[in-house]
Amino acid sequence: MIELAGVPELIDPVMVAAFEGWNDAGDAASTAVAHLDREWKGEVFAALDAEDYYDFQVNRPTVWLDGGVRKITWPTTRLSVVRIGGDKPRDLVLVRGIEPSMRWRSFCNEILGFAHELGVEMVVVLGALLGDTPHTRPVPVSGVTSDPDLARTMDLEETQYEGPTGIVGILQEACTHAGVPAVSLWAAVPHYVSQPPNPKATMALLNRLEDLLGLRIPLGELPEDARAWQLGVDQLAAEDSEVAEYVQTLEEARDTAELPEATGEAIAREFERYLRRRDIGPGSGPGQAPGGHATESGDASYLRDTSSGRTRPPKPPRPETGTPPGTSAEPTQEHPSDDDHGSEDSSED
Repeated sequence: MIELAGVPELIDPVMVAAFEGWNDAGDAASTAVAHLDREWKGEVFAALDAEDYYDFQVNRPTVWLDGGVRKITWPTTRLSVVRIGGDKPRDLVLVRGIEPSMRWRSFCNEILGFAHELGVEMVVVLGALLGDTPHTRPVPVSGVTSDPDLARTMDLEETQYEGPTGIVGILQEACTHAGVPAVSLWAAVPHYVSQPPNPKATMALLNRLEDLLGLRIPLGELPEDARAWQLGVDQLAAEDSEVAEYVQTLEEARDTAELPEATGEAIAREFERYLRRRDIGPGSGPGQAPGGHATESGDASYLRDTSSGRTRPPKPPRPETGTPPGTSAEPTQEHPSDDDHGSEDSSED
């Protein structure tokens, strides 16, 4: 039984969810929800029972010291509420956790139980996949839904994906069958630089969420982190002629494929975003907290290794001539985003 006695009545609530694991290339999606939680000071009101959904040999608990007392943090999924003020106040219910190892139907039903009790109007699930996309161009973010009416009214793609899926796809379908409007936003992460964090992809997801919900999301230091990330990858790619040549091939394919977009809806969306943010300065804006790193630290340690002091993007396979960069609506088994979570072995509930 779900009891929400400590949760206040919410205003036009939307649920935003992301899960670490197979659907979270570069940790872009889970970091985006963590950013929202931090910037708007989310208050956790519920956590799912870890015993019900996680294999602790796949997602191990961690032990830590609190004032000399040893404590255990169990892998789970937590729900928090953020309250957004301003001219048009509304609330977000944030769901952040790890892709479950088992009982996916029960997991989704429990999430939907919270959504029903809280009066959630729509569920937005964030994901990130590995794709043939250059790091030097804007991160492609696709918005998909299984609801044809929602696709038409919100200018989204009606998903046609067939193949292996993760908890993002399962939760979206569960919402559709339960009559809850649901959208998935997918960011494409370059497969040749897939190690987390990827602040550029995180920022792209937040920008797309901002457009979808008509919110003004404080980005904190994410733009600076994204520029530093791209500069670091630029420098690493420049050191390897094969990688540099491959990136150039992806750039040419991307520019050719998206040339009409440069004068279409992309410019309109960017202008609308500018209008929403033009009066937001550093440290200002509703609910904005100072700082706002999307990662635990501001250094570029993810670009280094212990043997040489730096890492190079793995050499990608040479593409066939004329092959455009592909970004499917969901990741495939060829490009899982996080082998550490073992999600490919746990896709069946």
